[in-house]
Amino acid sequence: MCTFSLQRIALRTKAWFSVITAQLAGNAISLIVPGGAAAGAAVQFRMLAVSGMDAADAVGGLTAFSFLGIGGLLALPLFILPVVVFGAPVSRGLVEAAVLGAIGFVVFVGLGVLLMATDAPLRWLGEVFQAARNRLLRKREAMSGLPDRLLDQRNLIRTVLGQQWLQATLLSAGRLLFDYLCLLFSVFAVGAHPRPSLILLAYAVAGIIGLVPITPGGLGIVEASLSALLVLAGLDGFQAVLATLAYRLASYWLPMLSGPGAYLAFKHRYRDTKLPPPLAAEPSPT
Repeated sequence: MCTFSLQRIALRTKAWFSVITAQLAGNAISLIVPGGAAAGAAVQFRMLAVSGMDAADAVGGLTAFSFLGIGGLLALPLFILPVVVFGAPVSRGLVEAAVLGAIGFVVFVGLGVLLMATDAPLRWLGEVFQAARNRLLRKREAMSGLPDRLLDQRNLIRTVLGQQWLQATLLSAGRLLFDYLCLLFSVFAVGAHPRPSLILLAYAVAGIIGLVPITPGGLGIVEASLSALLVLAGLDGFQAVLATLAYRLASYWLPMLSGPGAYLAFKHRYRDTKLPPPLAAEPSPT
């Protein structure tokens, strides 16, 4: 519910059905397709467009949602670092992970503030990407106006995050809290009782590793890294593997299995709705 509510804020809509079904279907695609984040986002964007949502609002809203998710994950090690450093003795591997996570959060925030507050860096990135694309794909129609479109989307994201920033922050924290509690209860269920702060750190680092699109949904990568991190947090090997599998059953497999049903329900409701034209065919506001 935190995820759905946060997406409604990011998309600036009061609709529930289209947001829930599009998120579940897009998330399922992201979890089964290699490098599926882009494919999942494309499915979700298309479904939102079919439901009548403005294309530019959908793109900006989903981008803002992604920023909140990544920023929240990177922020966790920063908040845990004092507990790890000044608390009871902790494995050196977890301390190093906390330090790296804190550095990553500072870098992420710094770049985010730079891109949100100033036009020059984003315009430069747009010009570089546009020139590279046109040079590599010379046989296709030349791309133009990308820097202006990026600035338009940036301004939209800034508006989305600025209007309801407190509610968006609380919902983003709630998503992470419930997901972390899922892992913590899985650890308790196998008979282990480590420090919750160490489990939170293991959760944060494994989540950051899962952002790297090596396998669909981090399948295999997250399991291996999380099991190793739980061992560093104080679990034995058997407990770590069992807790990881229980957690991934709830956080990976169940959401993925809900995707096809959500997509079919969406198709049934909007069965008579014509597909909107691609975003590139729409006139640019600039």
